[in-house]
Amino acid sequence: MNIPDKNKKFPLDHYDRLCFLKNVVKNPNIIVGDYTYYDDFESVDNFEKNVKYLFDFVGDKLIIGKFCMIASDVTFIMNGANHLTDSVSTYPFAIFGHDWSDAMEGKSYPIKGDTQIGNDVWIGYGATIMPGVTVGDGAIIATKSVVTKDVPPYAIVGGNPAKEIKKRFSDSKIEQLLKISWWDWPIEKVTKHVQQLTDGDVEAIMI
Repeated sequence: MNIPDKNKKFPLDHYDRLCFLKNVVKNPNIIVGDYTYYDDFESVDNFEKNVKYLFDFVGDKLIIGKFCMIASDVTFIMNGANHLTDSVSTYPFAIFGHDWSDAMEGKSYPIKGDTQIGNDVWIGYGATIMPGVTVGDGAIIATKSVVTKDVPPYAIVGGNPAKEIKKRFSDSKIEQLLKISWWDWPIEKVTKHVQQLTDGDVEAIMI
């Protein structure tokens, strides 16, 4: 078998604006699965620049599954962007120190957990994913969407805030697809069944 090399930074010959993302990211709090790619109009180095407010002292992670497709200008807003919302002021006095340094004593900024992107997820150009969101396997995020809440598996969402447009398959077929989790197959099996994976017949891959 002649299988694309998951460890190759640029899998397309003579094209350096699409990368297998796990071979590009350096931040240990960004975890990316095999064969997930990122395509950028300018440079793949923009990816980490578009993961905003990912601070070590917060401790949250961006976790992206296998076989995802991430377009240019997709932005992930992480928990470091959060401010107090139930206080008189949202201003972060404490970060400026001096007599303001103890302003957060006994308090903490909102933490919504890790941002998790499932497997086989397509995130369209210019979409924004907010902190702590989970995007289910097989979902599609439309161009310029702002995703503020969890996205179910195999749902198509769009808008600001993003809302479900439709499901890609019936509930029973989605249950089947999640059960087989084709992205966890050995890559040789994936390669053997690429024709079925690029067809609409779910039953054909129930093997």
